[in-house]
Amino acid sequence: MSAPDGSPVGTERSIGQLFASATTELSALVHDEIALAKAQLKQDVKRGATSGGAFSLAGAVLVFSLPMLNFALAYGIRTWSGWNLAVCFLLSFAANVLIAGLLALVGVVFAKKAKKGRGPQKVAASVKETAGVLQKAKPHPRPEPAELPALPQDRTPEAIEAVARSSS
Repeated sequence: MSAPDGSPVGTERSIGQLFASATTELSALVHDEIALAKAQLKQDVKRGATSGGAFSLAGAVLVFSLPMLNFALAYGIRTWSGWNLAVCFLLSFAANVLIAGLLALVGVVFAKKAKKGRGPQKVAASVKETAGVLQKAKPHPRPEPAELPALPQDRTPEAIEAVARSSS
C-alpha cells in the first residue's frame, strides 16, 4: 500500500514531498471545480435552449396550424352540432390558442428553471470557501532548536547548501 505520492505508508515524508502533494491536490481541486462549473453551465444553457425551442414551437403551431386546423375543426363542429359556421370557426380558433398557451407555459417553466440554475455561482462560492479555509490554515508549530535531534553529518545546513549550489 502506498500514499498518494507513491511513498510507502508509514514512512516520514519530507516538507518538499508534503508541499508537492498539497500543490498537486489543490491543483486537482481547482480543475475539478472548473469542470463542475462547465457542467452546470452546460445544463443551464440546455434548459435555456429547451425554453427557446418551446416558445418557437408554440409560435410555429399557432401560425402554421391555424388555417388547416380551423377549417377542419370548424366544419367538424358544424357537422356534429349544426351550429352557425362562424361560431364553429371561433371555437376552432380558441382551441388553437389554448394549445399555443400550453406550449408557452412549458416554455415559461423551463425558462424559470434555467434562470434558477446557479451552477457557476455555486462553484464560485465553493472556491471562495476553499480559499478562506486555506487562508485561515496555520502552519504546524516548529520545535525549538534545542529539542531537534542531531542531524547526520551529510544533513547539516552547510552540506545541504553545498549540494544546492552544485546542482544549480
